[in-house]
Amino acid sequence: MKIPILHIDQFLKSKTLHSLYVNSFADHIQINKTLISKPHSHNFYLCVMFLKGSGIHEIDFDSYTIAPGKVFFLKPGQTHFWKFTSEPEGYIFFHSQEFYELKFLDHGLSSFPFYYSNQNPPLLQLPAEKMKSLSVIFEELYTEYREENLLREAKISGLIHYIYIEFTRAYTTDNSIEHVSSSNYSKILEDLEKLINSHFYTEKLPKFYANKLNITTKHLNRVVRDTINKTTSELISERIVLEAKRLIVHTNDNLAEIAHTLEFSDYAYFSKYFKVKTGTTPNEFRKLYFH
Repeated sequence: MKIPILHIDQFLKSKTLHSLYVNSFADHIQINKTLISKPHSHNFYLCVMFLKGSGIHEIDFDSYTIAPGKVFFLKPGQTHFWKFTSEPEGYIFFHSQEFYELKFLDHGLSSFPFYYSNQNPPLLQLPAEKMKSLSVIFEELYTEYREENLLREAKISGLIHYIYIEFTRAYTTDNSIEHVSSSNYSKILEDLEKLINSHFYTEKLPKFYANKLNITTKHLNRVVRDTINKTTSELISERIVLEAKRLIVHTNDNLAEIAHTLEFSDYAYFSKYFKVKTGTTPNEFRKLYFH
């Protein structure tokens, strides 16, 4: 059983732009409650700003509080779900990578720190005054999205670009983040994370990724250590454990099947590996999560 992956086309209606969705958050969860009521991932980039509401937003087993001024960012593939304790209000938009990057050729999404690396926090807390000023921009974006005005797509793209810039400025003040610059090391780390996402099922050793990047294993370890203070092996194992947690909690597969899916030689080895990395066995983790 696979974790549901929601595609942007599932949300789009006839008047919308291709590969873009904008809505008030209250309307979004009402209209799409059957799609988003369970843990799921997306094939698009997502941004939510809350103006009201409380609860928990769980992203890949990290829980974050929902509150006015909270902004969340999700990249394709991240698993998440919401638990609200009061009615939320705010704005949401999401888009494909192509929608943004075809319009800003010299400025990719990875240049924004909240999309750059999985090591950077997927959230931001805005001060009240900043939340108020940006809510005006979001309202303009939402209005523009619903209407059929001249140069609509150009204006929408510009508004999203402006929002991302404002969020980046607030984010770099609010968070202790990893390197944001477009240095060679940052580019290698970005490419490494993409490679790990594509190959971690079968390739669990740093040498494979170093070869793919045309650098030595020693240099790759230096890059990872200098940018995020970890080793390449730690990054690989974190991705394996994350996928194991997703499968343990969000599917009905038995644990032996999960071990096989992750290409461990047998369940005993998988269980030992998981316990070393997390402090619990897969079975204990499943029981604790649903406790």
